Formats: sequence, C-alpha cells, structure tokens
Amino acid sequence: MTRTAAQPVVVVRMADAGDLYMSWRWDGDVGPGGVSMLPGAAIDEVVARLAAALPEPGAAGGLERALTSGDFATLETEYLLARDLSRALFPAGLAEQLANLHGQGIRPLIRLQPAPRVAQVPWEILAPAPELRLLDLADLSLLAPASIVGAPGRTVRGWAEHQHLPLVAILDPRIPGFRADSALGSVLGRMDTPSALTERITEYVAQQRFTPELTSPFDAFRRTDLDRDWLSTALRKGASRLLYVGHVTAAAPESGQSENAELHLTCGADATGFAPATRTHRPLSAKDFLLGTHTLTPEPAAGKDLWPIPSRVALIACESGGDLRFTEALGLTAAMIAAGAQLVTATRWPLPTDLAFQRFADTTARPLLDTICAVDTAHEQPDPVAALLTWQRARLDSWRTSGRIEHSPILWGALATIST
Repeated sequence: MTRTAAQPVVVVRMADAGDLYMSWRWDGDVGPGGVSMLPGAAIDEVVARLAAALPEPGAAGGLERALTSGDFATLETEYLLARDLSRALFPAGLAEQLANLHGQGIRPLIRLQPAPRVAQVPWEILAPAPELRLLDLADLSLLAPASIVGAPGRTVRGWAEHQHLPLVAILDPRIPGFRADSALGSVLGRMDTPSALTERITEYVAQQRFTPELTSPFDAFRRTDLDRDWLSTALRKGASRLLYVGHVTAAAPESGQSENAELHLTCGADATGFAPATRTHRPLSAKDFLLGTHTLTPEPAAGKDLWPIPSRVALIACESGGDLRFTEALGLTAAMIAAGAQLVTATRWPLPTDLAFQRFADTTARPLLDTICAVDTAHEQPDPVAALLTWQRARLDSWRTSGRIEHSPILWGALATIST
C-alpha cells in the first residue's frame, strides 16, 4: 500500500432524525458522492452493545468485565461487534468505492462528522469484509464543528511556524484532596524507572523543548505545581504542542451542557473558575477555556488570551472527547480548537489504566504508556493522522496475531483525532 502525492479526501456527514442519514462527497469530485438512510433501530441495538463492552471505572466490576468478558476481551467477539457496527453504520456504496481504491493501492482520507448518537463508535475498527477493517482501507479523522473553526477572532497557530517551540506536558498531576488510589488519583502509577516515555522526555529536554523545567525526566510526573496559572504562563510563552495525561470529568450527554467538561490540574479550591470546587480542588472546565474570567472578575480576560492553545493537542484522559456526544459540542476539544489548535487527539470512552490490565488481564504490558508514546510520536510528524493510524494498524495486526488483551482496541480504539 502506498500513499499518493494527492491523497483523495471524502467528507462524510451525518444527520440524526430517528433513522441516521449519511452523505458523502469527494473533494474535487474525484468520485461520485452519495446519500444513504441507515435504520435507527439497528443502530441503537449495536451502539448499545458497544456501550456495554466499554470500561466503566466507577461501576462495580466495570473494568474487570470489560477486560475479561466484554466484547473487546477476545478477538472473536470483538470482530463480531466490528462487523455488526459496519453493517449498521457504513453505507454499501461508500464501502465499494473504498474497496476499489484499495485494489488500486490508493489510501484515501475520510473526514467524518458523526452524529451524537454514534460519537463513541470506533470507526477505524469497522469490518466491511472479514479480512478488512476500515483503517486497512483509509486514514480517518473527525471534522471539527464548522461554527468553532469559523468563529470570529479565532487565531490559528500553524504547525510549520511553531514546531520548534516547547512541548507543554502535564503528566499525571497530583489533584489536591485526592489520594493516589482514589477516583482522581494516579493514572500512570510509579514512574521511577526508565521507559519509552522518560526517554522521549530526555530527548525533548536535550533539545530545550520541554516545559516544565526538569532536573530528571522522572520529575515530569505527579507534580503539584501545574495549575491553571502555570498553564497560562507556559502557553503564553509559546508552545508547539500540549500533552495532557490525567483525568477528565465529562458531563453527561443528557445534561445538554458539554461546556461543563472538566480538566483536572493541580488547582486549589481558591482558583478562579466556573466549575464548582470538589474538596480542596477546582477543575478547569471547557467553559473556563471558552469564556475566561467573564463575569468572574472585575476586569475579565478572554479564555483564548489566558490559554492560547498551540497547534496540536493530546488529551489522554477518560472520555476527553466526550463533547462529540452532544448536539452542541462545546466541550474540551471544541475549546482547544476555538483557542487556536488545528488538531486535537482525544478519547471516546474511559480508558483502562496499566494497573487495570495487570490486575485483571494477567499481563505485565503497559499498553496505556505505549499509547501515550504513540500519540506523542504522531504529533511530532508532518501528518499526525496518518502516523497515528499506522501505529493503530500495527496494534490491529498484533491483535489479529496474538489475541492478547493489551493489543485489543479497548484502548487504542478509543483515540479520535479531530482536525480543522
């Protein structure tokens, strides 16, 4: 399989009206577009199966079930789920066009705008044929909301002119008032031995491209000084990328308040912000990024001025891309794009930690750490979407070969890249 100099691009849009209406259009009219109506009952059934297979960290036995007996736990049951998702959600006409391009050695890019009811679907793993997944046929990214991309006054920070600037990294910060083994505790566990991630940090430090300042790569983890004021200062000094690994609290879709999604830094309860304090901690919400200190201070500052977001952002946290499940997507991914990002990689559902894999799945692997490194590596590349899909295809090949849970899409299938 080779990538062409002028990669064909197909834009896929969805509208939910009981049944799901899907249209597709090829940029430059290089191929015929189409429209398809997909029956809502079949979609609801398979999406409910998907939801039942996902990790539920707060539910009794939720992680253990997902890793040991859910549909993502074995190759056979995962394939059946992927097959049925494809049958319910992928139009035959578009699948035929992609298969024809695949036969010619052409790998197109699908730019997809999902409807809220299917926002958690891992499109990459859909199985239109027994030996083919969608990521075998095409690259795929999600479309950022047009209302956010075209918002008046939005300042775009391009990669080419900013790639030399530091990476701003917030890695498993200590949340005030929460122990390491609590709901907002450590997601990475002890990081006191060399790993692929500490090696990457060492390289960035040597290039003078890492913020915060460190005396050792191990000092990057479980810090207590990475609050909203620190983040504001770091971003206003200039950054190429933002990498966050930690906790996100997503608002429930039925609330209709995507702007209440919360990023957990080391902020105390006395920090200025819209989110209510929990114990001795106030989260930084999407509403804060969008509105800044409007109505909160006598001389308010705009969110985009307080936190000028760099070109590329990775939010490796539970359901950090959850705003896509809302009709009005104004959560963290939208806030990042509104404040300047061109591309955001986030997650569609809660992520199992390495400790969960080791405890429930009898493995010594560290798939979450591998995922963080893969996203970080991809975001350094000229084409991060293609780079991340290449890694995901390698994960899929390992899953097909070994069937081991650390290679299951239960983790890497959660990744979604939203681009402008």
